[in-house]
Amino acid sequence: MQVPVLVTEQYPQGLGPTVEAVRRELPEGVKPIEKTSFSCVPEPAFMSALTALARRQVVIAGTEAHVCVAQTALELAAGGWTVFLAADAVGSRREADREIAIERMRRSGVTVTTAEAVAFEWLRRAGTPEFKTVQRRLKSIP
Repeated sequence: MQVPVLVTEQYPQGLGPTVEAVRRELPEGVKPIEKTSFSCVPEPAFMSALTALARRQVVIAGTEAHVCVAQTALELAAGGWTVFLAADAVGSRREADREIAIERMRRSGVTVTTAEAVAFEWLRRAGTPEFKTVQRRLKSIP
């Protein structure tokens, strides 16, 4: 769907790199941006890449919802970005942390949605080759 993708890795030297299953799905040429700040916003490479896209809307997915995801979403929203959280594409080790983080982001102006809803908004219509590809992928998710 020609949607730009940025990927970050939280302290990969200590926590390990992005899992291979995710790496395989990244668009060609997309390489994770390493960071040690919980939020992506203080990372110059991330903000430079994000700003270069010349877009003001951001869809966020990842882990830990209550740490890296929340801090990034809240800082981007405070900075004037329109932030969408794919709630079914974020996780935390403890479900309570995830639920509270999602509610906190919602109350702070982040739009909470789902990955499937985002995909269909990007598609805009059925019957296209992109729609068929996305539909097949969605049907394979339990």
